[in-house]
Amino acid sequence: MNTTPQPPTTWTIAALLKWTSEFFQSKGIESAKREAELLLAHVLKCKRIELIARFQEQPTEAERAHYRELIQRRVAGWPVAYLIGSREFYLLSFDVDPRVLIPRPDTETLVLEALNRLKPLTAPEVLDLGTGSGCIAISIAHQKKDARVTATDLSPDALEVAQHNAAKHQVAERITFLQGDLLAPLAPESRFDLIVSNPPYVAGSEWASLAPEIRDHEPRLALDGGPDGLAFYRRIAQDVARFLKPGGSVLLEIGSTQETAVRALLAAIPELEVGPTLKDMGGHPRVVTAQKKPTAANAS
Repeated sequence: MNTTPQPPTTWTIAALLKWTSEFFQSKGIESAKREAELLLAHVLKCKRIELIARFQEQPTEAERAHYRELIQRRVAGWPVAYLIGSREFYLLSFDVDPRVLIPRPDTETLVLEALNRLKPLTAPEVLDLGTGSGCIAISIAHQKKDARVTATDLSPDALEVAQHNAAKHQVAERITFLQGDLLAPLAPESRFDLIVSNPPYVAGSEWASLAPEIRDHEPRLALDGGPDGLAFYRRIAQDVARFLKPGGSVLLEIGSTQETAVRALLAAIPELEVGPTLKDMGGHPRVVTAQKKPTAANAS
């Protein structure tokens, strides 16, 4: 049975969007209408909202050919963000490509909490572990104008993308990018008011069940959390306290089933006091929090 929608007699913008939305739906693509609009806005070099006012326009044959190519690649499994080269995240647009993980709305939960904790501080020092596209580090620097941010990543390719995004959003002078594994590239004397991370947390047993657009196109380095998904949390928990100032916070994004395990890893560190777990917009556990206990001198 052919599930491809019937083509219209005239390929106006409205007709293109209707056909593509129905075609995407027939292929099981979620957010079919939104993705059709994002791709066409990219082809026409306009904002998505502007498509409405242009519904009766007829794109050129060259524009339609470009749109058809993007539709074919999307159906073949390519994420929309890679096809258009950008993704909206916390009020900003981040340039992305297959060198970096695509920013997710759930991660905005971490950024919001980070900004809440930084608000009363003057010129805070912030560390972002595994920065990827730079979406967390750059969003924090963009909103907290006196923050100094350090961002690390093992991948030099990811750091290139992050540095580009920092320059794009005019915060590059307040972010130091360091290439290396988690905390390894830091100077031993470094201390931070806040440490944040969205580390790889997909367990080996979950890999085959990931959506093909994630499994086949996003960087495995940014997703693979080891056999049980907790490899990076163990390493962060082991070393994070010595890089925190007394009273400083650590915020870790987690997979929705990992709250108990990650809280236990942090609770096993004597210098840390585990705080509340924050839920994302879908009501799932998303950010585990902890603070470094005050030293005896600070407490007195």
